Amino acid sequence: MRQHRVAVVQAGTSLFNTPLTLERMAAHCEQARQEGVKLAVFPEAYIGGYPKGLDFGARIGSRTPEGREDYLRYWRAAIEVDGPECRTMGEFAASMNAHMVVGVIERDGTSLYCTALFFAPDGSLCGKHRKLMPTASERLVWAQGDGSTLPAIDTGMGRIGSAICWENYMPLLRQTMYDKGVDLWCAPTVDEREMWQCSMRHIAYEGRMFVLSACQYMTRADAPDDYAAFAGVPPEAELIKGGSVIVNPMGDIVAGPLRGGEGVLAATIDLDDIVRARFDLDVAGHYARPDVFSLRVDEG
Repeated sequence: MRQHRVAVVQAGTSLFNTPLTLERMAAHCEQARQEGVKLAVFPEAYIGGYPKGLDFGARIGSRTPEGREDYLRYWRAAIEVDGPECRTMGEFAASMNAHMVVGVIERDGTSLYCTALFFAPDGSLCGKHRKLMPTASERLVWAQGDGSTLPAIDTGMGRIGSAICWENYMPLLRQTMYDKGVDLWCAPTVDEREMWQCSMRHIAYEGRMFVLSACQYMTRADAPDDYAAFAGVPPEAELIKGGSVIVNPMGDIVAGPLRGGEGVLAATIDLDDIVRARFDLDVAGHYARPDVFSLRVDEG
């Protein structure tokens, strides 16, 4: 069978309250189950949260005690791989009988990583990808991933891989994943800008594959009252505006972009469209010119 139902889930984190975020996630997974999806993609930093607007009290040459407290609070909201939160998410995947990709903040000792976790339909954790290059001030709180977590996972509906937010702008990372034969490109993000839509369409067209980009939708009400970054901002104010989208291998949007709220954005895709699209452009095959170009990737 070459046709499958897939979805991107646009949702916001209850910042610094991971148990409540998981409760909210359960409702989204139930909606995805009712849609009959076989792959569901959640946003970047969904479990653990994206601390938009916080500076963690950091200046060149100095840090503040208040900023250290913010980091401690953020660290406590993060999760450990194979910890209880992962088991809960595995149960969600099993309840949907679907593959699931979820953006999390991963705690490893006292370091944090922006990570995408891959779950199989039986609920098992079948892979993870740590963001290689945190962007700008994200580097204050997120460590860099390495080449050991660049999976391309075979499923019954094609091979899935992930690039998180601005990793999608790294040409060599894209080519690495193209070379791995990714059919379903999962792009968890918090980038709400119109340019992101252009990028997702370009990547789908360049790689001739389906792109599933799940963006957070977060309001001031999703952050605690003492969240200093947006003091005095009304609860209904949008902090992250969404824009989740599904794009086909010819760069056409087939679902979305979703704006103005949370939701499950689903579409039925035909994997034969990948073959049709790569007829004249296969950047890991007949269009690659390996006699001229080579790419070395350290996955150690």
